Amino acid sequence: MISTTAKSAKSTADSAATADWSKIMIDSTLMCMDAWAVMGLRTMKIMTGSRGAGREAQRMVGEKFAAGFEYASALSGGTIRTPEAAAKKAVAIAGGKVRADRRRLG
Repeated sequence: MISTTAKSAKSTADSAATADWSKIMIDSTLMCMDAWAVMGLRTMKIMTGSRGAGREAQRMVGEKFAAGFEYASALSGGTIRTPEAAAKKAVAIAGGKVRADRRRLG
C-alpha cells in the first residue's frame, strides 16, 4: 500500500513534469511562429534581389550550422541528462537565433 505522502510526492512530480513539457510545447510553438515570419521576410528579401540578398542566403545557411554545432556541443558536454533538458536547450538555442533574425529583418 502506498502512503498518502508517497502519493502526494508522485502527484507533485507528475505535475512538474507535465508543466515542463507544457512550457516546452508553448515555447516551441511561439518559436515556430517566429520562424515562419523569418522565412517569409527572408524569401521576400532574396526574391526581390535587394541589397544584401546574397549575404542573407549565406547567413541563413551559416546560422543553421552554428546552431547545430552549439546544440551538439551542449549534448556532448554531459550537462544535459533528461529529454526535457534536451528539448529546453534546443528551443533556447534555435529560439534565440530566430528571435534575433525576426528583429533584424522585421
